[in-house]
Amino acid sequence: MKQYTADKIRNVAIVGHGGSGKTMLVEHMLYTAGAIDRVGSVDAGNTQSDYDPLEIRRKISLSASVMPMEWHGCKINLIDVPGYPDFIGDLHGVARVVESMIIVCEAKRDIDVGFELAMEVAQAHGLATCIFVNKLERDNADFDGLMDTLHQLYGRKVVNTQIPIGHQAAFSGVLDLLNMKVYKGRDRGVDVEEAPSGYASEAAERREKMMDAAAEGDDELALKYLEGEQLTEEEIEHGLLVGIETGRVIPVLVGSAMSGIGVATLLDRICGELPSPVDVPKVFDGKPLAPDANGPLAGFIFKTTADPFVGKINYVRIFSGSIKVDQTVLNVNRDISERIHNLFTPHGKGQEASVGVSAGDIGALAKLADTHTGDTLTTAKDRIQLPGIEFPEPIYRIAVKPATKSDEDKLGSAIQRLLEEDPTFRHTRDAATHQEILEGMGDIHLDTVIEKLKSKFGVSVITEEARVPYRETVKGSAKAQGRHKRQTGGKGQFGDCWVEMEPLERGQGFQFDNKVVGGAIPKNFIPAIEKGIREAMDGGLIAGYPATDFKITVYDGSYHDVDSNEAAFKMAGAIALRAAAEKAQAVILEPQMGVEVDVPDECVGDVVGDLNGRRGRLQGMDPVAPGKTRVRAIVPMATMMRYALDLRSITKGRGRFRQSLSHYEEMPFPEQQALVTEYAKQRAEREDH
Repeated sequence: MKQYTADKIRNVAIVGHGGSGKTMLVEHMLYTAGAIDRVGSVDAGNTQSDYDPLEIRRKISLSASVMPMEWHGCKINLIDVPGYPDFIGDLHGVARVVESMIIVCEAKRDIDVGFELAMEVAQAHGLATCIFVNKLERDNADFDGLMDTLHQLYGRKVVNTQIPIGHQAAFSGVLDLLNMKVYKGRDRGVDVEEAPSGYASEAAERREKMMDAAAEGDDELALKYLEGEQLTEEEIEHGLLVGIETGRVIPVLVGSAMSGIGVATLLDRICGELPSPVDVPKVFDGKPLAPDANGPLAGFIFKTTADPFVGKINYVRIFSGSIKVDQTVLNVNRDISERIHNLFTPHGKGQEASVGVSAGDIGALAKLADTHTGDTLTTAKDRIQLPGIEFPEPIYRIAVKPATKSDEDKLGSAIQRLLEEDPTFRHTRDAATHQEILEGMGDIHLDTVIEKLKSKFGVSVITEEARVPYRETVKGSAKAQGRHKRQTGGKGQFGDCWVEMEPLERGQGFQFDNKVVGGAIPKNFIPAIEKGIREAMDGGLIAGYPATDFKITVYDGSYHDVDSNEAAFKMAGAIALRAAAEKAQAVILEPQMGVEVDVPDECVGDVVGDLNGRRGRLQGMDPVAPGKTRVRAIVPMATMMRYALDLRSITKGRGRFRQSLSHYEEMPFPEQQALVTEYAKQRAEREDH
């Protein structure tokens, strides 16, 4: 593929809800543009953008794919973005490097959550947005109902630039309101016809609205239009281009990703009405960064993939300057130099070697030493650093353990490779529960992570529920003796101490104080008493959870000149702790999460009721957008383990939430007793064995 200047490049994300037909639309666009020789299918598992074995098996997109093509003197970098919310990380990353989004939706009255998410991200990034209405050939297709919904949600800026010819099974072509021609046929075999007389009234009405929108985009056009003059085809296209660039116009195009109807006109509109990098240069730190191939180098890594055979691949968008093979660049985020050895143009599952990538374009770099998603490649002279990507925080967690000793040896490095390619994936080791915790955006997300561990790196894991990191403390004060005495026939063991236990404020941890006077316990044995207490705290007071938030003061005791030693006083300290805890009202503390849930207004009642059922305490509700409310609550962590899945069910996928640890507080007595009883049962079983 030849090199293109920035004004001839269109960087476009194909987005929308999972199952809306994005991948098949991309397949037909590639075929129509001559980039591939035949059209694959998702069912057959031979599409260009869904090439990973997991994608083929699940029949959904799991990762963004870059698919370049040439059309009428332009290079179009299409990026097929996964539609399921579990993989929303790619949507945020891709939004940073494109100028336009085409949101694909089905021809039905209700829009899906993936559509709403894509529209929110597009608006947040100021991207030119276009809607492609798909599946018009379906039996239940409802184009007019969809348009009513879009106008209700987004107002007059949603503008028809095309309408379908035929309804449902009779859908046969696209009436383009720009030139009032009908485009029939599919892909490369398009026939152009005059508009049927039966569509004259509807077409005239919608074309009038399209001209209104075009005129609003340019002052000269607005003046001409208000004076009663009709706009020419070129003037309408110019006005739409300006309106789309500024976000005042969202054009609606129609077609079928299954048959290819409407694909050629979609490609025409991408080149004619969607902006190039020159039209809308990206703004960083309040300054536009012009896409000048001879300017200072600014390349942004927006995606990283890990392959056990090829190694790491970084996808880069060049905002300014150029990079070439054998060039040395600076990763300004990590302050290291990287040598460009492997540079290529990605084609989904294929690749084409390239000698360079210039401003406005997208390429891929293989085998860089320490470059990751969100990093900026520049030169030591320019030292440009672009802002990183704000990814959503994980909302779902599970625990895993290696299936075998061999898996244990490989697990750490395999997880590290997956962390490099997925910024919405997290891995931690919970010191309180001694579990390996995986966190992600949902159950499907973590299912694919586990499958990748097996298929890519040969690591099998066993999943289990993530345990809640409970803690234990005391509510009252108490004094107790810890006495350890043992005779074995020779030298014995003797340690004796008296301690006082007092509760502390939440979060103050553990304090130890020595108030022994008169040499009742030699000073060299005091640290052993503290060590014995601290080790016993890890085993809990009543239910096996780590103990905290209290003070122990050792104030008296006794010793034996021959039999006393550090081991004896360490044991005495542990005995004293347990004895004092029995008198000081030991209780279990549970973590409380600060939760914010953004939901459609019609779901607020159901969401609040559900949080109440989780022992949540409502903190307030605030409007965050038209038709949406943010519910704030404090909820026990134990009841939030599957909340991501439950909220999806309650709100039909439209609810989103964030949570963070707020504080620890005493658990209600019935729940405490259940944990204490279970702990006693487990101890008895261990002792029996």
